[in-house]
Amino acid sequence: MVELAVEPKTRIWHSFSVIGLCLGTLLFAASLTPSLLPRAYSVQGVLSGVSLALGYGLGAFLVWLWRYLELPEPRRSPRYYGKWAMAALCVGVALFFLWKAADWQNSIRALMELPPVDTAHPTKVGLIALILFLLLVGLGRGLRRVYFFVSARLKRFVPRRVAYVIGFVVVGLLVASLVDRILLRYALRVADSAYAELDALFEDGIEQPADPLKTGGPGSLIDWESVGRTGRSFIVEGPRQKDIADFTGRPALEPMRVYVGLRSAETADERATLALDELKRIDAFNRSVLVVVAPTGTGWVDPEGADTLEYLHNGDTVMVAQQYSYLTSWLSLLIEPNYGAEAAHALFSKVYGYWKTLPKDARPELYLYGLSLGALSSEQSAELFDILGDPYQGALWAGPPFNSRMWRSITADRNPGSSAWLPRYRDGSVVRFTAQKNALDIPGASWGPLRIVYLQYASDPVVFFDPLAWYRRPAWLVGERGPDVSAELRWYPLVTFLQLTLDMALATTAPLGYGHLYAPEHYIDAWMAVTAPKGWPPEEIERLKQKLAK
Repeated sequence: MVELAVEPKTRIWHSFSVIGLCLGTLLFAASLTPSLLPRAYSVQGVLSGVSLALGYGLGAFLVWLWRYLELPEPRRSPRYYGKWAMAALCVGVALFFLWKAADWQNSIRALMELPPVDTAHPTKVGLIALILFLLLVGLGRGLRRVYFFVSARLKRFVPRRVAYVIGFVVVGLLVASLVDRILLRYALRVADSAYAELDALFEDGIEQPADPLKTGGPGSLIDWESVGRTGRSFIVEGPRQKDIADFTGRPALEPMRVYVGLRSAETADERATLALDELKRIDAFNRSVLVVVAPTGTGWVDPEGADTLEYLHNGDTVMVAQQYSYLTSWLSLLIEPNYGAEAAHALFSKVYGYWKTLPKDARPELYLYGLSLGALSSEQSAELFDILGDPYQGALWAGPPFNSRMWRSITADRNPGSSAWLPRYRDGSVVRFTAQKNALDIPGASWGPLRIVYLQYASDPVVFFDPLAWYRRPAWLVGERGPDVSAELRWYPLVTFLQLTLDMALATTAPLGYGHLYAPEHYIDAWMAVTAPKGWPPEEIERLKQKLAK
């Protein structure tokens, strides 16, 4: 009678799987360890809650499988007391790791020169994780009820095991449909509409240029309104001729920037043709340096990369880019991964096709540049056999995404003894890598006619995300760590994958010079190696770094 009186009060507790709680606690504890980027308490709470729920679900599934196989189980009494003992152990483990969480986060923040987290950090993380865990478990149990309901109805017409299989398929299709049709498609439509409206906005301080040599100015072939918000910023901002001359004390030219927006023409090929015509109109092929830029998903061109190049070459430059999307890079990568490559290939083909018809001694040096998704697109813009007869001079690719084929192949085939986060490739005559500390001056190595530099930080999750990290250790976690990677970072199955996924989504929240935000002083070293500008003694380079770092 006593058992009957107590059981209703403890029914919810007894409905939890002890194996699930134990496995969930292990994943929860591992999720509190550091990854590549520092996390706010809200972000850490979500990560830990998902990890706890994932571990619990996996443990519950293993228990179900054990029983389905009719393997022996402990007697009820030992199982009852063992459950309480394991619960107490799980709580103890969770509290210990929460206590350590602040130190782990501070190990990253110290490397990135950020203030430490506050003392309430562990408590906030624990509360958010617990609430999210209970919500996810409740959602899972709701789906299980639907499964049993469907299976029970089907058992009237088909054999029991067939009913279970069909019920599982029905619930799976229901969840997939809800996620795909309601969450993803609706959310993406909203995002696309919102970003398109944002792109059309005119920001304060960005006015239509009066200079006829600027895109959107008098006589321009490209309508100012069609350029888009990011394109207008690219055209108007940046160093002027006077800024460069005042700093260097040498004569300078007004840098040229050409940009074609997504609304400027219907297709990527038409936009590329428009860009080439605009380059011809402003006589851009008489400049010394011509850079074909592949922007990020929204069409944004990193000013840190553009400004540094223009200073180094005294404004005797022209940069040309075309927009291919309104969405941010990670959304573009998921939804329309080929758009960027198509646009970059179209633009490069048009520019290169005209450039190679010009006399070699009377044409600009031709370079490629891209950041993030732009680096991926720029890599794919030129076919090797199309340029072998008359190659462009070089490329600078910053923060290349993990799925960049060329980058991945070079990294995998790196010289023995070099790290995955800063590889050395063959004799260094074609490809070199660098990070915060300049690593481009390799003893005994000489550049060939084509120079390619990858600028990447060891703490950049866009570069070092590994889709197979759920079951294997990433190569960059073997051996010496990068200077901006916590020594406390360890690989854990499943959890490291979740950590890197979250890091990638929040890659631009790091301070400048870490994560996916590339600092101008590091661009300077890269551009110096790729384009070899003249008249820059070391002390002047250092002075330029200090100016742009401010």
